Amino acid sequence: MRYTKEFLIRLYRTMLRIRMCEESLVEPILKGEIKCPVHLCTGQEAVAVGVCIALDKKDYIFSTHRSHGHYLAKGGSMRELVAEIYGKTTGCSKGRGGSMHVCAPEIGVLGAAPIVGGTISLALGCALSSKIRRQKNVTVSFFGDGAAGEGVLYESLNFSALKRLPLIFACENNLYSTHMPIKECRPKSNIFEVGIPFGILSFRVDGNDVLKVYEITKEAVRVCRNDKGPVFIEFMTYRLRGHVGPDDNIQGLHTDIRSKEEIEKWKKRDPIKNFEKTLLKDRILKKEDLEKIRQDIEEEVKEAFTFAKRSPYPKIKDLRKYVFDE
Repeated sequence: MRYTKEFLIRLYRTMLRIRMCEESLVEPILKGEIKCPVHLCTGQEAVAVGVCIALDKKDYIFSTHRSHGHYLAKGGSMRELVAEIYGKTTGCSKGRGGSMHVCAPEIGVLGAAPIVGGTISLALGCALSSKIRRQKNVTVSFFGDGAAGEGVLYESLNFSALKRLPLIFACENNLYSTHMPIKECRPKSNIFEVGIPFGILSFRVDGNDVLKVYEITKEAVRVCRNDKGPVFIEFMTYRLRGHVGPDDNIQGLHTDIRSKEEIEKWKKRDPIKNFEKTLLKDRILKKEDLEKIRQDIEEEVKEAFTFAKRSPYPKIKDLRKYVFDE
């Protein structure tokens, strides 16, 4: 498949934008400036970008505790994301949600939740609504490999298959459910096959290859728009940071359950660095072009943090505002 230069740059820029925004959160987290738990998606950007760029603005996504990449890839404001993580009123959830409850209905981000598998049933209801209204909106339910052990997934697979709903089940398999390796959770590494008994079209793809992610998602979107959904996709990927916060290690000691060798192995499969190499090799961009993109994003990140830090915290008297629809 051939792509325009503009499209390839858009993929790269969006992935790098997510990476640089999230990596800029590391220092404030360690300093205690940011109080809420923060789950970084460093290393998993290709999934968020490849999926969301295959969607239209009218399409919907539901996310997880590791939601920043999904939100930014769907078109979310970096200023509002950083402000939300700081708990400020200018955040996308008015400072009420923090890192794990980002929400922006205006761009189709209908919510995120830290409960494992917690938004799968919500995505199911959203897809059912689109079907009843005879709309062509597609809904994507992002969840991790740990959610493959939750009963709600199988109930949702069954119901969505029964009603042929326009729903994409997007499993981000980073090989660990919190700190439990998947080999200790499942007798076989076959998450993508769980949809097959329900007659659901199912795929497994390299989640660190943004073009492969885009291509399989584009096909899944086509299937769903033609009333032949749902579709199940397992994206094989890896988080390069800790489960929560920048690092799982303590005071210089390697306490991460993952070995240093394993982490280094996956760093060589970094989706952004490898895509950079491709862009340079194919003469889509030059090194100075990459640096210019990086500088532009650096300015955006600085502006987002300045905006967040200058924004006010919610007032006590407004505690109950925005909790329910008035």
